[in-house]
This record gives sequence, C-alpha cells and structure tokens, in this order.
Amino acid sequence: MNKKNNFSGSRRQFLRRTVVTAAAVAAAPLYINGKILGKDGAVPPSELILLGGLGIAARGGHDLSVFMQNPDVRFISICDVRKDRREAVKKAADRKYSGNCTMYRDMFEFYEANPQMDAVLIATGDRWHTMATIVASKAGKDVYCEKPLSLTIQESRAVEKAVNRYGRVFQAGTQRRNIGNFQLAAKLAHEGKLGKLTEVHANTLSPGVTHDWLPAQPEPSKDVVDWELWLGPCPWRPYNGSYVGGGWRGHYDFHGGGILEWGTHTVDLCQWGNQSDETVPVEYWATFNQKGDKTARVEARYANGVKLVCRNDGWLGLGTCSVRYVGEEGWVETGDSGRMEVSSDSLRKELKYFGMPGTSPDNHIREFLDCVKSRKKPASNAEVAANAHIASHCAKIVWDLNPPKLSENSAKSFSLKFDPVKEEFIGEGEEVKTANRLRTRAMRDPWRC
Repeated sequence: MNKKNNFSGSRRQFLRRTVVTAAAVAAAPLYINGKILGKDGAVPPSELILLGGLGIAARGGHDLSVFMQNPDVRFISICDVRKDRREAVKKAADRKYSGNCTMYRDMFEFYEANPQMDAVLIATGDRWHTMATIVASKAGKDVYCEKPLSLTIQESRAVEKAVNRYGRVFQAGTQRRNIGNFQLAAKLAHEGKLGKLTEVHANTLSPGVTHDWLPAQPEPSKDVVDWELWLGPCPWRPYNGSYVGGGWRGHYDFHGGGILEWGTHTVDLCQWGNQSDETVPVEYWATFNQKGDKTARVEARYANGVKLVCRNDGWLGLGTCSVRYVGEEGWVETGDSGRMEVSSDSLRKELKYFGMPGTSPDNHIREFLDCVKSRKKPASNAEVAANAHIASHCAKIVWDLNPPKLSENSAKSFSLKFDPVKEEFIGEGEEVKTANRLRTRAMRDPWRC
C-alpha cells in the first residue's frame, strides 16, 4: 500500500488476486478461513492498517492506546532513541497482539525493515516533528503527527510540501476539530448566529523561552539514549538527563514557547471559526499593561478585518484550550470541559452538552484511519495545520521583538505586517529584517527541509 495513493489498490488487490489464483489452481473446492473474509466481526487482512510509531511516550502513549482500540489497526513496530520507551511500547503491543512488535533506534532502519507499514504515529519532541514527517512521507507512509509540527514558519510549510509531494494522508494532532462543542461553536460563527464576526480569541500560554543551556552530564550509551539522534536537526548541546525526561520545554533550541504550544490548538480553532484555513492574519502586535510592561497577549488582524487575540487570562473557566468567537450580535466561548457559554438566551437554545473532553483524540484518530482508506483529506490536514502554525509563529516573533518595557527611553511598541502569499514580513526597518530572519532556523548537518 505504501507505494500507492489508493488504499484499495495495493495490499487489498494482492490478497484478492492471491485468493482467486488459488481457487483457479485447486481442483477441489477451496476452503477459506472466515477471518480472512471478515466473518464473525473479524477484520480481513485487506482492511488492516499496519501502524508504526516514533517517539511514543506520554501523549503519544495515549494516542497509541486509541489507535490500538480500533480493530482495523495492528501496531507492528516502534522506533525510539530511548531503550526504556522502546521496550515499554513493545511490551504493550505484544500484550495486545500476542507478540512480534519490532524495535528500532534509527528511523531509517525502522522504515527499511517495515516496507509493509501503512502509517506512522509521530509523537517525538517538537524538534523532530518536521523532519520525521518529511522522512515518513518520503518513505511512503501516511502520518498522524502530534503538535506542534514545526519550530519555524519555513518548517511549517515544508511539512505541507512533503505531504503533498509524496501523496500522503496527514493528520496533525489538533483533535479539537473533531470534538463536538468546538464544532458547534464554529458552526454558530459560520452560520451567522453571532452576527458578523469581529473577533476570535485563542487561549495561549506565555510566549517566553530561555536560551540557557543545562549543565553537562555524563552521556549514557547509545543503546540507552542515543543523544546524537535525540538532538537530530537541533544545535549540539551537552547531554543533560532533564532534556530527555521532558525538560526540553521552555528551551529555545527545542521549543517554540507558549503561543505555539497551545496556539497550534486554539489559533487553529480561530482560523477555523473565521473560515481562514487557507491564509493567516496580515498584521500582528504585542500588548502592554498600564505600567508599560509587555503582557503575554498578542493581537492580530486578518485581511477581512477580524481581530485575532492570543491571551492567557480573562477566560470563563470552561477548561484548557478555550476559544471565544465574537460577533456583532453575540459571542460563544467553550473549552476542554465540553461546556459552553453564550451571550444571550436566544443563543443558549442552540447549545448542547458534549461529554467527550477536548483532550480526547478518539474521533480524530478514527477520521485519520478512515482517510487512510479513502485517501480523503482529514480535518487537520497539512495545509490547515501549516497555516495555524504560521500564524502562531508570527505572533511569537512580534512578541519577541517588542521591547520588554515601555518607557521614555525605550523603543515604542510596533506592529509587523505579513504577506500571507510570499510568507514574509513587509515594510522597512531593522525589526522587519530581524523578523524575516526568524522565519527559519539553521539545521545541523545532514538535516535539511
């Protein structure tokens, strides 16, 4: 299957041809096991999706458990630079499928040894998502990748280009597009129930990251932790076990900060609510409090005049990753709890309660599996995800470049204009030049995207 774009055109046809050939050759009546034909609720081999995994830990482990709950999935191989994680995933898969899950440390060996693999779950740290998706796409695998997909604007678009070039099905792990309360909120905005849309609000975290290094520690053997592969395309840094244990977050070399961390979910939902999946805002600016201190808030403007607000405060307590859509006639806010609040009794009549929390990937993964078979684009496809990431990166860049505090002796607050077609900041001045340099990062040899 992985060499073709049509799920039904490879392994399925091969199995059917095999059965037909066997029937033609045999002189006696042919007996076929009912499981092969899908009887008694069994999934025939022609319908099975063979899945592999890269970097499966906390969130990835939950994703994998959901994948394995689907009867048309068989998890066959794990690749991880950490021995303990390889072995933990193998143990879970072997328990589910009665053995035979293979383990690899290097993803090129992983793909070479598994040509029959149809799809891959990528749940590494953020630094690897872009390159891992490109390599998987080139290897002919469909991809479900956890967010954020990228550390830069350029990486965001590179993911989309690779997916399209190799004809793969891609789903970003921004599962809220397949969660009922978020779908209903977007529907209210799309159907004009709020009046003309004026603002969309994304629940984000503090954008700041540190450029400091953690102190060097003795490097373990490659079999225990392959530090060189863990770093991948990132700049070389001395080994520290805290990085490997999840402490890479908040460090510039490995992480894009809080707007990217949650904005890949919530800015994505704002893009959706504003029906702007094919573009991004055209102007961005940081905000300041009455003392002149820079806050964690960034605002932006779409070409249609709608304002995007990325903020970490002032929410109604409806759960993490909340969003609010504001129109001339009303507003709706919702979050991961499934609860919703609206501005009027007339809007309240539109509401329903959805029990599935916004953190659940169940529907999102099922949609991905269906698209692997149909070859349709899922909700969080590569173009949709790339644009939401680019908007988040632009917001982070303008926040970084604005002065930390306004005073009579400091530079004034400024906005940055962005061309969504050329994907570059426009205008004059050093801030614009610096912003354009921040659209990309150097990758360590031999990695390129």
